[in-house]
Amino acid sequence: MTRARAGETVDYIVTFLEMTERPANGWPSQPLGAPATLLVAEAPPAWYFLSLYSAVGHPHHWIDQIERPRDELESWLAAPEVRLYTLMRQGWPNGMFVLDAQEPGQCNLAYFGLVPEALGQGLGSFLLRTAILSAWDMPGMTRLTVNTCTLDHPRALSLYQKQGFSPVRQERRQIVLRHDIDLQRLHD
Repeated sequence: MTRARAGETVDYIVTFLEMTERPANGWPSQPLGAPATLLVAEAPPAWYFLSLYSAVGHPHHWIDQIERPRDELESWLAAPEVRLYTLMRQGWPNGMFVLDAQEPGQCNLAYFGLVPEALGQGLGSFLLRTAILSAWDMPGMTRLTVNTCTLDHPRALSLYQKQGFSPVRQERRQIVLRHDIDLQRLHD
């Protein structure tokens, strides 16, 4: 296992994607196994969002919202155009997504992912298709955006493209790690 240590500088690539038409496919069927429930939180407290955000994003070095001033985060979460969805299965959160439709006619899939314990169960495609169709159900939608990076799950970019997103640009960036991460998993 190759690990990058806290304090090291790591290069990564961010890919920005968009979708300009609602997909023709319908709502996804429940994945096999235990039933899943999707809950929409209305103006959730910051601690709730941050617990999901950390559970999903820690392996991928998601830190932007953790470092955001608490009053800004609370204001963003309270905006009626920002919706946090939690995928519950077997009584605990398996994943989440956030839709941010503050810009008229556009929605950004701001955050999306599963907790590590929920990977490999067919939930990713189910949750992403649900997120996409939930966004397109918003009034006046003409564009859905998302971004991913090479620190995210190694299949994230291909999953977005498989579900109908098209890359529009890439940016090379660097980050000083706040905690150790497993670089090998980025190439699995």
